[in-house]
Amino acid sequence: QAADLSKPIDKRIYKGTQPTCHDFNHLTATAESVSLLVGFSAGQVQLIDPIKKETSKLFNEERLIDKSRVTCVKWVPGSESLFLVAHSSGNMYLYNVEHTCGTTAPHYQLLKQGESFAVHTCKSKSTRNPLLKWTVGEGALNEFAFSPDGKFLACVSQDGFLRVFNFDSVELHGTMKSYFGGLLCVCWSPDGKYIVTGGEDDLVTVWSFVDCRVIARGHGHKSWVSVVAFDPYTTSVEESDPMEFSGSDEDFQDLHFGRDRANSTQSRLSKRNSTDSRPVSVTYRFGSVGQDTQLCLWDLTEDILFPHQPLSRARTHTNVMNATSPPAGSGGTNPGSNGNSITTPGNSVPPPLPRSNSLPHSAVSNAGSKSSVMDGAIASGVSKFATLSLHDRKERHHEKDHKRNHSMGHISSKSSDKLNLVTKTKTDSAKTLGTPLCPRMEDVPLLEPLICKKIAHERLTVLIFLEDCIVTACQEGFICTWARPGKVGLLSSQNQANSPSGTVV
Repeated sequence: QAADLSKPIDKRIYKGTQPTCHDFNHLTATAESVSLLVGFSAGQVQLIDPIKKETSKLFNEERLIDKSRVTCVKWVPGSESLFLVAHSSGNMYLYNVEHTCGTTAPHYQLLKQGESFAVHTCKSKSTRNPLLKWTVGEGALNEFAFSPDGKFLACVSQDGFLRVFNFDSVELHGTMKSYFGGLLCVCWSPDGKYIVTGGEDDLVTVWSFVDCRVIARGHGHKSWVSVVAFDPYTTSVEESDPMEFSGSDEDFQDLHFGRDRANSTQSRLSKRNSTDSRPVSVTYRFGSVGQDTQLCLWDLTEDILFPHQPLSRARTHTNVMNATSPPAGSGGTNPGSNGNSITTPGNSVPPPLPRSNSLPHSAVSNAGSKSSVMDGAIASGVSKFATLSLHDRKERHHEKDHKRNHSMGHISSKSSDKLNLVTKTKTDSAKTLGTPLCPRMEDVPLLEPLICKKIAHERLTVLIFLEDCIVTACQEGFICTWARPGKVGLLSSQNQANSPSGTVV
């Protein structure tokens, strides 16, 4: 039956604190009962059943565990009782709904420590919440997401880092740094091979889980990106032999995560592609919404995912520059990088950047008579502008309508410091540019959105892909359903007597 959108199933008004995030337990949900966790701005977490309305539990009620805002709360996949809570303090806590919180502040014992993270267990005579305390990065921990199989945890923080952990063994699997500013949102591809982040650099960044490196960036938003989400219903991956990946401890010791492993993965892929009678056909669709009130849809295709395949198009000048002469400025920006600002397995000549799905680079207007002149100019001038992207000229005209008057082509350590005044990080932003953690703009393919459309009057805060529609919500309080092609009639019949906020495209 169609839901009556004028009468909510449950409505609660809170005084003195505001709900900030929530999560349903899909494992235990039935038509008669559902477990809903709600996080609050003052640090508490409430467990309620909006259908039964009988019982509710409050965790961190006295705010002895953490007094800061709850930024993200999620049930641990496959568990009926465990849930994870992140705070703006940069801490995460593991709770069990069956256990109570103590009447005094908890005492902790170090369990495991690594670069920019530490995990503590709670010391007490009887078992009580929290079971674990994670301290991750510097500044607020803005969001986290479990991998589809529940084994890995991706966290994004105000310090601009994505950190991916093996959740059970508490091992750091890989890291990535934003172009500048904090990272605000994160999601996994349906098969767990890719992670997409969004944040204060106005970009969406695609990170390969297997290779532990940035493989593409998308530029279409004019302000901060607040939500990223994959569309599992239009993502298509041709059936093929699954890639082998062994998670031994040796694999995780090097924080730059191994050219060897990436190289073996790529060789397996290239071997499969060359012997297969059919080419690999892959299309991942994901979406993003931001404070610029725009919805962007993006396609991640095989020309981006497998750049080692030969392409007929000419190389970009970025690659020509890196292949012919090492940039003089890279050595200072990235010590120990051997002057090569692109990360390629085995230090081979960088592959040509894909062109079919990416924006043209500013230097590639004429790949002909001007190429040798451009190469010389870029190679000689790169020492002066080691931390700047080659998009300066192309980006300058965007300054006037850019919300914060910071275009990507004007990134320097000063502007990064201004954006990070709240959370001073130990890592100098300028020193991460051009490294595997944060490649320069010209070193990875730049995606352009398939669709970039203003759909609200206030900043967008929700994006969910369902089978017959896309759901968005904004700061103004509107929840909109957008019908997929061919599903218009179905949605219209469901919503015809309901709220007019159901918009059909």
